[in-house]
Amino acid sequence: MTPELTARMKISLDQRADFTEVLAGSWSALSPADLARHPVELERNGRVAAGDLFDFTGSPGGQIRFTGDLERVDRLGAALSEGQVIVEGNVGCEPGLGMAGGIVDIAGDAGPRAGAAFPAYKRGMSGGELIVRGSAGVEAGASMRRGLLVIGRVAGARTGVGMIAGNIIVFGAAGTDTGLWSKRGSVVALGGITPPGTYSYTCTYQPVHLRLMFMRLQVHYGLRVRKRYLNGLFRRYSGDLAELGKGEILEWTSS
Repeated sequence: MTPELTARMKISLDQRADFTEVLAGSWSALSPADLARHPVELERNGRVAAGDLFDFTGSPGGQIRFTGDLERVDRLGAALSEGQVIVEGNVGCEPGLGMAGGIVDIAGDAGPRAGAAFPAYKRGMSGGELIVRGSAGVEAGASMRRGLLVIGRVAGARTGVGMIAGNIIVFGAAGTDTGLWSKRGSVVALGGITPPGTYSYTCTYQPVHLRLMFMRLQVHYGLRVRKRYLNGLFRRYSGDLAELGKGEILEWTSS
């Protein structure tokens, strides 16, 4: 069994909490006491220690599990470069913001701008894997440069807006303007999508690489991928033609 740290919420948050600095940099070998000293910025009360909000226990081993009501916890896993972060439930805004490596695995829903770019930065995710098993808010994967973003249910409007590269897989419906202003990269839509008007239909085919990607998601994350997706056809749209036009939207179709 992989050694694991656990962070259990010990108070109910009545204000938003910015976790940008909690897991940034080299954190995976730190002790619970060391992590508890990392700063959190509270919306009204300013800077406090993470240990004031969570009990940190367990053994360092590259994995940490957060439990409790995290809907007001923002930027969890921001700038992540290593290790695996597991969230048992919903999480607030901007999880995995600007992450460069590692894994963030969210059991529930994520707020706006999951895996997006820091304000005033041109690039969002530059590596790693962000798994949102529930729904994601607006602008998930905005300005994504590399990596993988998986959304298990509904994706909000403007998912993947300004993508530079990388892969986004949406199991549910994709919101309006998904893929808008994409330069490169791939958005896979399994539950329906209306491509922006600046995309052009190119063909309907069976992408072999998607089957391999889906099988990996099943093995590594236990995500259920229906057989019809493994063997189905996808409509390919190229775009955004207002940009480089080298991105794509792959829409699953039953015919």
